[in-house]
Amino acid sequence: MPIDLSETGQGDRISLESDATLAALRDRIAVAQVAQVVRGGRAIIVLEGLEGSLKTAVIRQLAAALDPRFFKTLTVTPDRRRSGEGHWLARFWTDLPAQGCTALYFNSWYRRVLEERVLGLANPSEWTRAYDEINEFEAQQRDYGTLIVKLYFHVTEGIRARRLAERAEDERAIVTDSSAEFRTSALRPAYDDALTQMLAQNNLRWSPWTVIDADQSVPALISALSAVADAFARAFPRELGVEGSVPGRPGRRAVRTKPA
Repeated sequence: MPIDLSETGQGDRISLESDATLAALRDRIAVAQVAQVVRGGRAIIVLEGLEGSLKTAVIRQLAAALDPRFFKTLTVTPDRRRSGEGHWLARFWTDLPAQGCTALYFNSWYRRVLEERVLGLANPSEWTRAYDEINEFEAQQRDYGTLIVKLYFHVTEGIRARRLAERAEDERAIVTDSSAEFRTSALRPAYDDALTQMLAQNNLRWSPWTVIDADQSVPALISALSAVADAFARAFPRELGVEGSVPGRPGRRAVRTKPA
């Protein structure tokens, strides 16, 4: 299921009371998390995109919404191990969420077919094989009842360059992306080619991609939180007798609960 990126970068010109809207979305996510915890549901949220695409801002919003006892944030850097040191997906199995918990990935296994491909850290046979390996990995999580929410933050190069320059002057900024090569625009065409192929190969019914136009901050935050809130509400409904499920898997009966 290919995704067309041609309409991104235009910005969302809707007019909203942004603070109130974001607060309402955080409340929706918090309420859905209560049902998730009571039901023992698992969830994975993947945030992908180049540095400067607002992933950190989204993490802050989600951290404000979720009960910290039941979620963890994982920062994934490119895999620089040799193939003889074990399967490249092995490092992700130990961090999968337990019952009632959410794992939030700041970048993920998709670095294999994005940054690692472009930087030459994975050879063509490795990153070509990785598309099917990723689909199988995510299908296994789906079969185990895990909700997968995948958000890709698309930012145009001019706006990204401006944000990185502003961040370089900010003493409070913490740079977590080790791919310093991507702080310049030289590799952007190769990266965009890899991104287009990834979206075509790994956009599946049980783990679809939502592409967020990250050129304008507030609309991007609203779009991202809306995607998470909607996915959680479908998978973990609170009403008694409503069947909640992750896509492609039968649901279990919901339990009426009150937020703690």
